[in-house]
Amino acid sequence: MPSKESKRESIRSFKEQKPLLGAYAVRCIASARVWVGVSRNLNATKNGSWFCLRSGSHKDKLLQEEWDAQGESAFQYEILECIDCEVHPLEVDDLLKAKKREWIARLSAQPLL
Repeated sequence: MPSKESKRESIRSFKEQKPLLGAYAVRCIASARVWVGVSRNLNATKNGSWFCLRSGSHKDKLLQEEWDAQGESAFQYEILECIDCEVHPLEVDDLLKAKKREWIARLSAQPLL
């Protein structure tokens, strides 16, 4: 059983983690369709997206239709690019928008809502 000090250290370490900023893709292997989005927390985005898709409530209706037609096993979540966390907070939104445009063009993908 871990000691109280060990638990405190684990909690402190977890709280100090900075979320990953960047661009990601959702790929349907069956149809070869790709959707690109950006996030301030790439690790949490997959969980949230998959939850919405499983429950049939994703904002992107085309992605939801593809998910319903192909099933969860046909989809992959891929982190395309992580952005340096040293970016000034006021520049993050503009940088994420630029990265989204860049990856959509590069992959001939659909934008995620």
